[in-house]
Amino acid sequence: MVSASSVVWRDSPDYEEARIGRVFNNRRPDRYPRGVVQPTTAAGVADAVKLANQLGLRVSVRSGGHSWAAWSVRDDALLIDLGELKYLELNEASGTLKVSPSTTGRVLNEYLGLKGKMFAGGFLLQGGMGWNCKNWGWACEKTLAVEVVTANGDIRLCSKDENCDLFWAARGAGPGFPAIVTAFHLEVRNSFSNIMKSTFIWPLEQYKTVLDWTINIAPKCDDSVEVVCVSLRPDPTKEPVILSGFVTFQNSEDDAIASLKLANETHPPGAIMTAMCTPSSLSVEYEAQKLANPEGHRYTSDNVYISNDADAAEVLREAFTTLPEGTKTFALWYSMNPCSRRELPDMALSMQSDHYFALYTVWEDGKDDERCTSWVKKVMKDVEQHSVGAYLGDSDFQVRRTRFWEDAKAEKLMQLRQKWDPRGTVCGFLDQGDKSGVNGLENKHEWRT
Repeated sequence: MVSASSVVWRDSPDYEEARIGRVFNNRRPDRYPRGVVQPTTAAGVADAVKLANQLGLRVSVRSGGHSWAAWSVRDDALLIDLGELKYLELNEASGTLKVSPSTTGRVLNEYLGLKGKMFAGGFLLQGGMGWNCKNWGWACEKTLAVEVVTANGDIRLCSKDENCDLFWAARGAGPGFPAIVTAFHLEVRNSFSNIMKSTFIWPLEQYKTVLDWTINIAPKCDDSVEVVCVSLRPDPTKEPVILSGFVTFQNSEDDAIASLKLANETHPPGAIMTAMCTPSSLSVEYEAQKLANPEGHRYTSDNVYISNDADAAEVLREAFTTLPEGTKTFALWYSMNPCSRRELPDMALSMQSDHYFALYTVWEDGKDDERCTSWVKKVMKDVEQHSVGAYLGDSDFQVRRTRFWEDAKAEKLMQLRQKWDPRGTVCGFLDQGDKSGVNGLENKHEWRT
């Protein structure tokens, strides 16, 4: 039971830890909720919403705490932290999983791996750009139902047959979802016994050759292969390099080697490091992600889907070749083709292209905030003019506004926000001044206005 006495109010000695203790980004927001509550059940979440309504407060929601812009921390709201709301239950007969929204992909797949299963993962409300997304599709496509608490404090199940409009929104609305998800019901897949990868690193002066080759080869790889190209500094004090990585998910060593053959035989000469057909696992890949996104650091991110007809390597030249010195920043191109060429199911998620590009700017000292954030803005000012839109999961609506859905899907989503939360109880998109409210985002390229 959640009551006023169970809230960590702003005058509590535990307030600061409750406010930002689970925020991953060490650039702490200068925003202060009225209080924080940590329910352990869906009923507790409903009680918290009802309490907020009685007090005339909005509610914000924290799940994993990994949004780059700390969307959960909102001025004068009641922050509902779902970190202690925990479900992780596999129905082995049906192959479906009930999981709480604060569960990370790593924890989820460690649990599933013991049972011979896996799930692609990703930020599910935003769509879920998980493992091998270019071939397996968006993780949210495997969402079968969601359990939610509405803005009135009602508990509801949403699926294609029940509260279907909320179910539609739960697959791609992101932080604008007009309710609070307390559980996802997901379709899982069998795990793979032979995950293998080939990695190549070149000097940065070969950037254009390498990225052009990676873009060209990606759709020619078979449907087991995830493809990425990254510019990074192996050490913050070293010069950047350009890396192409190919990970295959197979069930035999021979099949894995065959899947990597095209990349292994056609990669451009001049590599300063090659590691072909290296055995891997989801645990190894998650550990690599952890090293690339270290705790205790300051972050800013931005992203675009580059137009299919653009010269992506030329568009991204500045982003890939001018990484801020003394930082752990990396620029990433991620292949989305052929998934990007197919018709998506009817859901809010509707923005994609062949080329996903993201900047993850990573540093330690607050004195570098202006240098790093200014670099991102400068790079994106040119890149966005060759884009069709952006992915919600790596965006900050306080900094840059663009398109996140097809126009008709955006209009429907904003109408659903007004239908299900007409008073704006559930904090939505955190834009400049936190003013979007029930109206949501305009879904327009700001650079065109």
